[in-house]
Formats: sequence, C-alpha cells, structure tokens
Amino acid sequence: MGGAKSGGTAVRGGSPRPGEGPRVVALGGGHGLYASLSALRRVTGELTAVVTVADDGGSSGRLRRELGVVPPGDLRMALAALCGDDEWGRTWSEVVQHRFLSEGELHGHAVGNLLIVALWEKLGDTVAGLDWLGRLLGAHGRVLPMSSVPLDIAAEVELDGEVSTVRGQVACALTPGRVQAISLVPEDPPACPEAVRAVLDAEWVVFGPGSWFTSVLPHLKVPQLAEALHTTRARRLVTLNLAPQAGETDDFSPQQHLEVLCRHAPGLEIDVVLADTGVVDDPDGLEKAVTGMGGRLVLADVAVPDGSPRHDPRRLASVLNEIFHEKR
Repeated sequence: MGGAKSGGTAVRGGSPRPGEGPRVVALGGGHGLYASLSALRRVTGELTAVVTVADDGGSSGRLRRELGVVPPGDLRMALAALCGDDEWGRTWSEVVQHRFLSEGELHGHAVGNLLIVALWEKLGDTVAGLDWLGRLLGAHGRVLPMSSVPLDIAAEVELDGEVSTVRGQVACALTPGRVQAISLVPEDPPACPEAVRAVLDAEWVVFGPGSWFTSVLPHLKVPQLAEALHTTRARRLVTLNLAPQAGETDDFSPQQHLEVLCRHAPGLEIDVVLADTGVVDDPDGLEKAVTGMGGRLVLADVAVPDGSPRHDPRRLASVLNEIFHEKR
C-alpha cells in the first residue's frame, strides 16, 4: 500500500501550500463532503474532491432539466468548502452559496450554480469550467465530477415487507421505507477521466461522511471509477456519520453502514474507519466489523462541541492529520 509522505503537516487556520501533505482524494457530495473538505484542506495542499452528479432537486435539478447539464449544486458546495479563511475566501464562499429570493424564475437559484453553468457553456468543458471557478475562488484543491454525464439514482426501498424501486435522488430521500441498495441510470456511465487518474495517483482516498446511499455509495457504481478505487495503491479511509440520514439510514448502526458499503463494493479493502466516540454504542462490535474489512478503527472526538450532529473542521483535521502521518 502507498503511504503518506514522511514528515507531518501542521494543521492551521489556513491551508497548506500545493505540494505539502499527502495526495488525498475525497469522495461524496452535499453537506457531508463539505465537512470532509473543510477539514482536509487544513491538512494537505494536494486535495481533489470527486463529487456525485445525480442531484435532481432544487436549483441543480432545474438547470439540469432546462439545459441538460451535469447538476452543479454538489460541485458548487465542494468548491465553497475549499475556499480559504481569509477575506477573499470567506467572501467568495458566501457569494457562490448565495441563493436568490424573489417571486420570479431566479428564486432559489444559487449564484455558484449559475456561474458554473455559464463557464461550461463558454468553455464547452466540464472540468475546465470547474478549474476556472476554482482559480477565481482561490480554492485549496480541485473539484471533479465522478461522471461526465448527469446520472439518476435508482433505489430499492423496503416498506412493510415489500420492496419497490424509486428513481431520482429526491425520491430516494423522501420515499417512506428503508433503502436496501442503489444502482445508477444509465448502468454503465462514463467516469470522469481526471477523477480516475486522481484516485490512481492518490496516497489516501476518503469516503464519507454524507448521505450514504445518495452521496457515498454512487461512486462505487461507476465502473471505471470503482475499478480505480479497488486497484489504487492509496490507503482507504471511511469517515462515519454522526447521525442517521432520515429516509436513508434510519436506525442504522455504524456496523450496518459498513455492511452496506461491503455489499455495494465486494472485495474493497478499507484501511481505517474513523468514528466519533460519542455516537458509537458498541465499540467492540464496530471494531470487529472493521477488522473483518481488513482495517483498523479510530475513535476520536470529531463532532462540534455543542452536541449537534456536525463534524468540527479543526477537530476532524487534527485527527486526519495524525492518521495520515501514522501518529494515530
């Protein structure tokens, strides 16, 4: 397995320079990936986010339906998370996240979504458009889509002993019942080549936190990306959620999250599972499950101190830094 570069990287309020720290790829979408990136940008200057592209609701869904583009919302959130803590970074992060309030067609649209789509139309290249916006924001890392085409999630949902299939990310989240498994439509979507290369070149690949079925697992259903995730020499780390995701993982234990991951990616080896001390009721059971995947369990206080189910960027950064440099 490939390891992190020798020597530690200081965790500070800003971000390490390019070339500092291990090469890290973070996978996910939405608020979970935002939390992961907010921590990781404090740990390494070699960071790439690979983002889900199956959103069909809100501003992203409207732009997707009207213009046929990859939904930009999760990509926008990832770019906002990579903005620095200086005045430039804070301002641009707020601007791209700003949503219009009106009685007209612009209501609910995020400024960053419109900027991204404008760059795509101008440049005719999804990755180039994201890179241009990243430079404008001063983003501490690169953001890539997991696929070069918009995708739909199809979920098998069990309710009262009956299993039905629902299609669409919004439907997956809102349909009553427990999600059993997901697949993608189309079934064999093309992976973003730059995302595949980033995974193969990485020293660490980070899954989660985030909506398990709609943000974390979809990466494992894109064939070329899944192959890269299985064959990369990078170490693989899973950051578990702080609370169940309503409509997706109600009543799931930490072990069940790992079981679902194994079912969707048979043979995928995990090196480290990171969980918050305060949300693990059965540490022995979780450790047994992690050991069964070939990894080790790290328990740490990574949640915000106020008790809400949110990761604290600095706490999480500190623990990740210790893991990457084999100090924990």
